[in-house]
Amino acid sequence: MASYRPISNLHYVSKLLERCVVKQLQEHLSKTSSYEPLQSAYRPYHSTETALLRVQNDILIGMDKQKVTLLVMLDLSAAFDTVDHNILLQRLESIGIGGLVLSWFSSYLSNRTQSVFLKGVSSEAVNLSCGVPQGSVLGPILFNIYSQPLGEIARKHNLNYHFYADDTQLYITFAAKDSNNYVQLLSNCISDIKQWMQLNLLKLNDSKTEVILLGSRQQLDKIGELEIAIGNTKIKSCDNVRNLGVIFDSNVTMENQVNNICKTSFYYIRLLGKLRKFLSKDAATKVTHAFVTSRLDYCNSLLHGISKSLSDKLQRVLNTAARIVTRTKITSHITPVLKSLHWLPVVQRCSFKTALLTFKILNGMAPSYLSELIKYHFPVRNLRSECDILLDVPKCKSSSGSRAFAIAAPTLWNSLPYDVRTCTSIDVFKSKLKTFLFSTVYC
Repeated sequence: MASYRPISNLHYVSKLLERCVVKQLQEHLSKTSSYEPLQSAYRPYHSTETALLRVQNDILIGMDKQKVTLLVMLDLSAAFDTVDHNILLQRLESIGIGGLVLSWFSSYLSNRTQSVFLKGVSSEAVNLSCGVPQGSVLGPILFNIYSQPLGEIARKHNLNYHFYADDTQLYITFAAKDSNNYVQLLSNCISDIKQWMQLNLLKLNDSKTEVILLGSRQQLDKIGELEIAIGNTKIKSCDNVRNLGVIFDSNVTMENQVNNICKTSFYYIRLLGKLRKFLSKDAATKVTHAFVTSRLDYCNSLLHGISKSLSDKLQRVLNTAARIVTRTKITSHITPVLKSLHWLPVVQRCSFKTALLTFKILNGMAPSYLSELIKYHFPVRNLRSECDILLDVPKCKSSSGSRAFAIAAPTLWNSLPYDVRTCTSIDVFKSKLKTFLFSTVYC
């Protein structure tokens, strides 16, 4: 019963109408700068990958400065179902929505009913006084507007934060010797968030909140075990957490994430191996992309610069998948097989994604929180290279720092050929980038 969730059955005409409203609402939020800058859900050019990339970048930059980062992931209970309609309408009014439009939103939220249908018997319908419809097009964006004040609370406490719908991340970077002060600061912020949620009819699930301390082994050893008080519950730091589908370990090596990808991918590879004789090569390739390479490519910009031993594990997954698709024996050399399929190796796939995100940043197709990490390089003296579209590469002291997006992205970008860097179309850029990476491996 604790997992019970209502299902909203919505007419397809309703969803079509909502798409029209969402487009106009997003234009209004962009024009009036009403978006929460660090909310990545249901926004153009934003994704789980861009959100995690910014969080990981801040953690790695902190590690490069011999500091640790305390990350708290708050869990909300049935967040979409407890949105108060009156408070939501006030939020909409505060961002400049009024008159007939506000009346439309009021009509959209009101007069909705809910009933239980079990074994052919239906209960009486009950009016819904709160919540946004699950599965609707408009509901998630309305929740983002509803939860905007959370960002103000985090900024008031000088904490770093990031939101993805109801997934809330708070983190702060500090020197190991100052851990007690910053733990208290984070606890005070969570206390204020908990109080705000009570006033706004949201519920923070204390027991499901996760805490992790991230940094180098040397710095973590100076602190030892750590815990944060959330309400009446004390949460101890753990060794790894699942963050928007990606596993972060305490040393940010991404080892747990790589192992999880390999485990899941090999499960589907074994199933594919049993079915391969019934499938054409084209069908086998599509199945492989759906169940294997999609996992290798999910948020793979976070894997840029990982150790060779970890990248080799992922490469073995890709090699095995390629052998099954082409029905190649294990004794045959894998390079011609990958070349025939036109598949980039794992390291180059990570580079491709990182370079593509950099291109999007330079062409206004990326979140502002990533764009501020990238700066053009302007030589002190007039040089012929000043027209080469080169980026400024910040200095770093460690291998961890070199993996941070603010450093890895400009380094990779500057290594690309001039004709790739100067592309103006994203489709042309993808084509030339893949051709270049392909030639570095197979030619």
